[in-house]
Amino acid sequence: MADVDLLVIGAGSGGVACARRAAHYGARVAIAEAGRVGGTCVLRGCVPKKLMHLGAHFRELFRAARGYGWRSGETRLDFEALLEARNAEIARLNRVYLEMLESAGVRLLPGRARILAKTREGFRVDVDGVELLADRVLVAVGARPSLPDIPGAELAVTSDELLEEVYPLPRRLVVVGAGYIGVELASIFRALGSDVTLVFRAEQPLRGFDHELRLELSGALARAGVRLLAGSHPERIVPVQGGLVLETSAGSVEADRVLLATGRRPIPNTRGLGLEPLGIQLAPDGAIPVDAAYRTKVQGLFAVGDCSDHAGHGFDATQHDLTPVAIAEGRAVAERLFNANPKTVNYDTVPTAIFSLPQAAAVGLSQERAVAEGRRVEIYRTRFRPMLETLGGGEEKVFMKLVVDADDDRVLGVHIVGGEAAEIVQGFAVALTCRATKAQFDATVALHPTAAEELVTMWRPSEA
Repeated sequence: MADVDLLVIGAGSGGVACARRAAHYGARVAIAEAGRVGGTCVLRGCVPKKLMHLGAHFRELFRAARGYGWRSGETRLDFEALLEARNAEIARLNRVYLEMLESAGVRLLPGRARILAKTREGFRVDVDGVELLADRVLVAVGARPSLPDIPGAELAVTSDELLEEVYPLPRRLVVVGAGYIGVELASIFRALGSDVTLVFRAEQPLRGFDHELRLELSGALARAGVRLLAGSHPERIVPVQGGLVLETSAGSVEADRVLLATGRRPIPNTRGLGLEPLGIQLAPDGAIPVDAAYRTKVQGLFAVGDCSDHAGHGFDATQHDLTPVAIAEGRAVAERLFNANPKTVNYDTVPTAIFSLPQAAAVGLSQERAVAEGRRVEIYRTRFRPMLETLGGGEEKVFMKLVVDADDDRVLGVHIVGGEAAEIVQGFAVALTCRATKAQFDATVALHPTAAEELVTMWRPSEA
């Protein structure tokens, strides 16, 4: 008899969600983790980033406050105090995750797991010298930063260091890569006072997002003082007296620190797990191929989250390698295995946000994606000055856009750049999941005065 019904490898968000849900249904569950419990999101991703985003946002609030009658003395950023407070909160959340596993009855196995063999009795797995037999195995080991193959890359840092360590505020920061984390950290450090240059290969940041959203956000970054080196790629990093020089195809940039934010890949997280001897052929980036139910080709072996490869199942990793998606996938596996509930994840209306300054957020199809699918679309858009700035004195605008199917009136996409974009989009994601139509948006009475009311008051289509 197997020691456990389910062994989860990786105690990040997806793995913990699956383990807890499976234990809730009475399964005997163990979870193996070589590092701290919590995964990328909690320890070195979403949570510390959002805390730094909130810290950076105060500069704009202080500026606007004078227009509302507030008078105060000189304000000064204690950057290292911000980082220490951030790390204290992450340590608290790590303890919360440990308590959640314990209260659910999930056995925690500290160490790196390696599958030794698949037998009739189950999977033989070694976790740093502790061997156990598992009826089923879920791999949820996540991904690591992917570094460009350039000379001097070892002189740079990744988001892991910037979101975990305590260090002085860099006077000059160069960010290579304009995906989520690159855009977010570029805007956060600019708001905190650093001189920031953003280097990226495309014409606009945020590949895969709606083109107009990309244009709006890049314009906002430029107005905030972020130097944008579009259409350029890094060639080498050279140490010089007093800092570093990043040489790019568009010229050289001096920096105190260079951040390589060119994405995350499963390699080497999936290497050494013992998957290849079982017959698993990993994707070129190290990801584990799975079907629509997160099953590998080996019966009883599953994978979810960033380490899994959903190719052929309508999955867009550009916008769907997200913590809530991994959680939903992990829970779906537990439901299918231990509750006879073949639950699936709806990837069509996954909301996503970029915690830049200003924020950007979206749910559903971009205009480009909708047209590529052969749909006739109507576009509704608006750009307006948010109420905070009427007395605050700022010039930043909010941008909102609806993509509507011209044939059945269904709202296909919502795209926003501006304050509280993430909070707004989360609510409208429910409407899109319910397949709401533009007529239903129009029939909804606006909540005034808010920015979100604009999404139900746009009545005249714009020119596409």
